[in-house]
Amino acid sequence: MTLLTLDTHVDIGWPNPPDPRTETKQQVDFPKMARGGMRAVVFIAYVPQGRRDAAGHEAAAARAEAMLHHIRERADGRAFRFCATPGELEACHAAGALGVLSAVENGYAMGRDLGAPTRWRALGACYLTLTHDGHNELADSARPRPALGDGPEEHGGLSAFGRQAVAALNAAGMLVDVSHVSKRGMLQAAALSRSPIVATHTACRALCDHPRGVDDEQLDALKAVGGLAQITAVGAFLRRVPDGQKNPASVEDMADHVDHAVRRIGIEHVGVSSDFDGGGGVIGWPDAAETPGLTAALRARGYGERELGLLWSGNFLRLWRRAQALAAG
Repeated sequence: MTLLTLDTHVDIGWPNPPDPRTETKQQVDFPKMARGGMRAVVFIAYVPQGRRDAAGHEAAAARAEAMLHHIRERADGRAFRFCATPGELEACHAAGALGVLSAVENGYAMGRDLGAPTRWRALGACYLTLTHDGHNELADSARPRPALGDGPEEHGGLSAFGRQAVAALNAAGMLVDVSHVSKRGMLQAAALSRSPIVATHTACRALCDHPRGVDDEQLDALKAVGGLAQITAVGAFLRRVPDGQKNPASVEDMADHVDHAVRRIGIEHVGVSSDFDGGGGVIGWPDAAETPGLTAALRARGYGERELGLLWSGNFLRLWRRAQALAAG
């Protein structure tokens, strides 16, 4: 069977998303996936940070749920199948179809509604990214938004409500994504969550000291709880360049970050993703049609079929399966 290449973080255009069944200007659509051998994608219901009042939270929740419905409707049940469980994704792959999955980015969409994870899970969402840029009701962000009134820190990591939200995600069977979360919040979520946590789109601060990356202490924490750090194709996270210069980050830089994480915490705790249509794209992997470029770079570093399977999907599927099993009791 061909490699199950699962890209776990891809944004979509909103509020006027193009038809993914046709060739579009997006970095990911079904024709590009088919050409590049990208077998499945987690499309993201992304909600930008806004005012933290009743109206703001209501609008954010409505946007997230509309996007989840839209993502589910992208699939036709035949050539493109919506997958709400690891088993459904594996069956989809075995049938030669492309997999469509969903997740929510930014716990701002929860407001203070602990029932949201159950609703989102019923729509098929597999994870929630606790924050985006800017603090919210759940946690501090790795990148505060002074324009929204953020100081460097507000909650000291997770808020009391954020701790309840992690429990609600565990109960619903959704993975806790700590990308964008402050270091303190990330470490607290790792210690608190009953299921292993994941950073779906990150990089290693030891190689590029960017606030969106994870340092070696954070990598160690992910290993300790059985979690996962997924190196993503965002040039600024991979390589530092002087302001105003074009970032020349490539699949070789991604492979450097994968190598560092694997040496530090082991192949079972490392993965890859793109963040396409949300800022991702590097030389050698500019869109879904060029997916073999990343696989080739990793293979050249000595990663065999087993290791490639873990990096592309096996490790994420293990965490997702564990989250659902714990929720089922």
